[in-house]
Amino acid sequence: MSITQNPQFHQLLDHETELIERIRLQTDENNLDNISRTSAYLDFYLEYPEMIWAFLASMVSRNGGYNMCDLEGDWFSKFLDPPIRKRLFLTYERANWLIFRDAYSQLLLYSYSTKKSLPMFHLLKFLDVSTFMEKEWKVFWEHGDKKRLMTALIINEQNVIHNPVIQHPIYKKRVFNTMMFSFEDHLHFSTVLFPTCEGELYGASVNGFKSVSKRINLGKRLASILFDQRYYPLFLEFAIHTEHTASRHDYEQYFVNQKKRDTPFLRCTYPIIQHHFHRQGDWYKERGLRKKWFSQDLNHRHPVHLTQWYKKKQKQLHAMISMKELFTSD
Repeated sequence: MSITQNPQFHQLLDHETELIERIRLQTDENNLDNISRTSAYLDFYLEYPEMIWAFLASMVSRNGGYNMCDLEGDWFSKFLDPPIRKRLFLTYERANWLIFRDAYSQLLLYSYSTKKSLPMFHLLKFLDVSTFMEKEWKVFWEHGDKKRLMTALIINEQNVIHNPVIQHPIYKKRVFNTMMFSFEDHLHFSTVLFPTCEGELYGASVNGFKSVSKRINLGKRLASILFDQRYYPLFLEFAIHTEHTASRHDYEQYFVNQKKRDTPFLRCTYPIIQHHFHRQGDWYKERGLRKKWFSQDLNHRHPVHLTQWYKKKQKQLHAMISMKELFTSD
């Protein structure tokens, strides 16, 4: 919905209307593909280090790109038929696009607020942002609790994609309720990896990806790993010094035993997708907030150091695909 269709539009001052349009334009310019989103999140974090969610978003976005390029790599192209691969790519892309459209406009409004030394979060409603985040930005402006704001943004992003992606009838039927999706361990649907320039991998995964609460819990666990004082400098070094191409070779190049690149570069593989925004209701007004979403009582039931696990999983996946080829070849 354009801001002119909002009944409160005519209450806005001219400079507020102009600011909203400027934010929309900047957000759209950076929301072209996974590469541009990943870079925009990181650049924002480097300029505003108190916005820790932006660094988390950049690192998770990298993983989204890896998952996209896996689909057209040497292995998955042998395992999944082209229509399924296209469907999976569009699912990742849609979720990425929706989160960025919502969250990056919030970050830009914060940026303008700091420059004016004046909170402007009353404008969030004109950017299709939930009333939940308007409240949370005001709390952050007053108290500066960056961890609470990060958690709020994690809660918000997972609710933003829940109805239009996870619960969307087409995605639900053709992606999330399929046997293929159940095979998530091999497809790496729910494992997010944070690499280092030393060739080590850390991260976490979730069972029950369709559950909004479990995805929120994963986000909080990932944040606790990313900003662990033992690992954070290593992840930041990787992010700054490693160009994001969306090929897994971005981090596999640092392995002690180097392997050849077997997944393509995103911009050599996929076109720019033209998305359309379908206005949703405010998830906060429709579903409300669960207290446990803000809980910081995190339980890492599995090790967070995943280097050997990852290499083992890759071998298992490749062996399984080779067996499938052997039994299905003429």
